[in-house]
Amino acid sequence: MQPSLLHAGYPAKLNAEQTAKILGFQEHDIPVLISEHELTPLGNPVPNATKYFALCDIEKKCFDRDWLHRATKKIYRHWSEKNARKKSAHENHDAALAA
Repeated sequence: MQPSLLHAGYPAKLNAEQTAKILGFQEHDIPVLISEHELTPLGNPVPNATKYFALCDIEKKCFDRDWLHRATKKIYRHWSEKNARKKSAHENHDAALAA
């Protein structure tokens, strides 16, 4: 039987910071995982609402190597694409200034 995070003092309902800490991601990665449908917040919150996650769901993901692998790949891809767009925008801006 796997150890329970509930017994380690975590509440049954986690915020993004707690969720990130348990899963080993950064807090700013949580919205990415939500948009990639890898995490589902409780209660169908509106986009700007505070998101909460069920400890039981997050705990299952901790022990799921395939999920961790897939989620990590999506995080890498997201930040790589975002940085490429940022670099492209800077290059376009520099080219416009040079013209």
